[in-house]
Amino acid sequence: MNFPHMIPYAEPYYFLFLVIGLIPIVLSLLIRGKRLSIYQTLITLVFLFISFGGVYWQQGVALIAYVIWQTLLVWAYFSYRQRKNQGGWFYLAVLLAIFPLFLTKVTPFVEHGKSSLFAFLGISYLTFKSVQMIMEMRDGAIKSYHPLRYIQFLLFFPTISSGPIDRYRRFEKDQLEPPVPDKYVDMLGKGVQNIFVGFLYKFIIGHYFGQVLLPIVSKVALHDGGISWALVGYTYVYSMYLFFDFAGYSLFAVGTSYLMGYDTPINFNKPFLSWNIKEFWNRWHMTLSFWFRDYVYMRLMFFLMKKKWFKSRIVTSNIGYFGLFLLMGVWHGLTWYYIVYGIYHAGLICVTDAWLRFKKKHKQKIPSNRFTHAFAVFMTFQAVCFSFLIFSGFLDQLFFKQ
Repeated sequence: MNFPHMIPYAEPYYFLFLVIGLIPIVLSLLIRGKRLSIYQTLITLVFLFISFGGVYWQQGVALIAYVIWQTLLVWAYFSYRQRKNQGGWFYLAVLLAIFPLFLTKVTPFVEHGKSSLFAFLGISYLTFKSVQMIMEMRDGAIKSYHPLRYIQFLLFFPTISSGPIDRYRRFEKDQLEPPVPDKYVDMLGKGVQNIFVGFLYKFIIGHYFGQVLLPIVSKVALHDGGISWALVGYTYVYSMYLFFDFAGYSLFAVGTSYLMGYDTPINFNKPFLSWNIKEFWNRWHMTLSFWFRDYVYMRLMFFLMKKKWFKSRIVTSNIGYFGLFLLMGVWHGLTWYYIVYGIYHAGLICVTDAWLRFKKKHKQKIPSNRFTHAFAVFMTFQAVCFSFLIFSGFLDQLFFKQ
C-alpha cells in the first residue's frame, strides 16, 4: 500500500487517517486508563512516514539524521553534567544543538534560495525542544535522561510540524501518568471540540480570507502601487488569515494531543483582545513566546545584570527586548522584513513599558474605564496588524520587486 504524502492537518483527508489511527488509543484510555505504548510508537512511525515519506524522502532522511544527532548530543551533555557544570561546554552543546537549524536558515540565503540538505518540516520546533533540554539539564531541573522518552518527546507527531512547543518535564509526566478515565472523558470532549473549531478556523474562515479575499486585495494593491486603501485592506485581510489559519492548526494539534491523553499547552488565547503589546505576546503563539521569554530573554537579562554592563535596569531591559525580538525575526528568516518585524515589536514593547511606568506614576490623573480599555484594545490591534503587514513580505513585493 502506498501512503500519500500529506502535511499534517493541511488537508481534510489527513483526518481520516488520524481518526482510524487513534481509535485504539482512545478506547484504551477510555476503558482501561492505560496507554498502548507499542501501538503509539507504531502509529507515530506511520504518521511520520505520511509526512516525511514518498517524494519527500530526503526530508525523512534528514529527520532521522537529526534525531540521532540530537539524541547523542543531549545524552553526551547529560553525562558530562553529572560530573561537571562548566559554562564553556554548556555553550558548545547549545551551539551544536542549533547548528542544523542554522544551516537550514543560512543555506537559502547564500545559495540563492536553494534548500539545505538538513531541512525538514518542523526542524525549528524540534530544535527548541533540544535546546530546552540542554538548558534545563544545566539548571539541574532535569535530573534523569531516558533516550527513548526523549525521542518520543521530540517526535510527538501531533505537534511536530509547527508546535505548540511543549516542555519535557510536563510531557514526561503525561507519558508516565496517563489520565484516569473520568479525567480522560473531559479531555476527549475538549479534544473533539478543538478539532471541530479548528476546522471552522482553518478550512472555512481562514480559507475565505486566504484563498478568496487575499488574492483580490493583493492584486488591487499591486495595481494601485504605493500606499493605498487596497494596501490597508490587505493588512487586515492578511492578519485575519494568519490568525485563523495558524490558530486552526494549533487547535488541531492540541485537540489530537488531548485525544492521545496529553495535556499539550494551548497556543492562542484571544490575542486580538489584548490591551497592549506585552499582553498580545502573552496570548499570541504562546508557547513560542514563553520559550523565548524563559530560555532567551530571562537568561540574557541575568547575564547583562550580572556583568553590570548598564547601570539602568530600564536600559538593560530595553536592550534585552531588542536582542530577543531581533533573534526572533532572524529565526523566521534572513530577510529584511522579518528583521524589521522583530525590531518593530521590540520598539513597541519598549514604548509600552515606558507608558506603563508613566501611567503608574500618574495613575490619579489618567482615566481608566471601559472606554480607555476599548481604545487600548483598538490601538493594539492596529499596531499588531501593521506588524503582520511587515511580516507578510508584501511590502517587499510592492515597493522593491515590481
